[in-house]
Amino acid sequence: MQSTLETISRLHALECSVCRATYSATVLQRTSACCAAPLLATYELHEPLSPAAGIDLHEGSMWRYRRLLPLLDEANQVSLGEGFTPLLPLTSLASRYNLAELLIKDEGQNPTGSFKARGLSMAISKAKELGVAGCIIPTAGNAGVAMAAYCAKGGMRAVVVMPRHTPQAFKEECYWYGAEVHLVDGLINDCAARVRELNSANELLDVSTLKEPYRLEGKKTMGYELAEQLRWTLPDVLLYPAGGGTGLIGIWKAFREMQALGWLPAEVPLPRMVAVQATACAPLWATYTGQQANSQQYVGRPTIANGLAVPRPLGEALMLQVLRESRGTVVPIDDQGMLTGMRELARHEGLFVAPEGGAVWMAARKLVDAGWIGRHERMLLLNTGSGQKYLENVMGQA
Repeated sequence: MQSTLETISRLHALECSVCRATYSATVLQRTSACCAAPLLATYELHEPLSPAAGIDLHEGSMWRYRRLLPLLDEANQVSLGEGFTPLLPLTSLASRYNLAELLIKDEGQNPTGSFKARGLSMAISKAKELGVAGCIIPTAGNAGVAMAAYCAKGGMRAVVVMPRHTPQAFKEECYWYGAEVHLVDGLINDCAARVRELNSANELLDVSTLKEPYRLEGKKTMGYELAEQLRWTLPDVLLYPAGGGTGLIGIWKAFREMQALGWLPAEVPLPRMVAVQATACAPLWATYTGQQANSQQYVGRPTIANGLAVPRPLGEALMLQVLRESRGTVVPIDDQGMLTGMRELARHEGLFVAPEGGAVWMAARKLVDAGWIGRHERMLLLNTGSGQKYLENVMGQA
């Protein structure tokens, strides 16, 4: 896998997302000891590094950005070809709704069928580098599938804990990868409680959302790709389905890193970030609109968008920070709205997206109708997964 590109990572240290205390990146870390908060990887960004020197143009995966990823030795890379997914123009829907430019990044074309492949490829690669023998995860579906696949590829033990109502396709795929699967009555927060019981001796690395620093680093590659695919410009508005929110946080982190590197010209404004949630489980929206101080006691309900059923996201404060800095907002969409969005993307654009993808399109329509998004603006939708795995949830709704 060696290339002519220098592949030494610019990883510097890990930083507490609350108090900015620093931690070593050369030993296994979980959340910060100081604040029990997510740790963020920091890099040496101020030394000259052009896109030509920083991107391996011969690599057709997210690992083309390895200089800005935390893996220190390529021998530990666990990859299935994740990333560099297509950025597609939605010309039929743009014409139908009188929109100047509408784009979608289709993460359903990743290995294991979702954007979770990025984060878990990075997390499992780094776990391997740090000597971890096995991993455990609470999941609504896609993350568990991705962890099971990458653990299989990396020769590591995989323990997956998911809600009993999760569509069977997700469970079956985990079984095929040889994972140990535990089913729990409830949502992902109930699965997290079961993970704590199963892993009370701390023998496994918990790769839950933001419980370790490196899933975020895999997810941030979406931001690098978007900028590169748009020739170092950005959309005016980016709509993202936010459950745990790792991708929302990661994309914004990538934009900030590219600003520091000079890859994004100073005159290029960053997009307004829109977090799209399910009406049945919208903790970020409830906090954002002042209905609660935070989501620590929020109680959600199941939704056809399994990935959005995250009632108490650890990354809530980081998501709110992204919304503040970007002048963004939060939009909840109900299940019927998601189905409508899925139908329109399928029938007018030939894309069978996950319910989360249907939700972001309906959120865009809602914000255009409200005047929050101008019809002249460049809009980008982030579809997080393939609709194929959700057939059990949407059967008979076409």
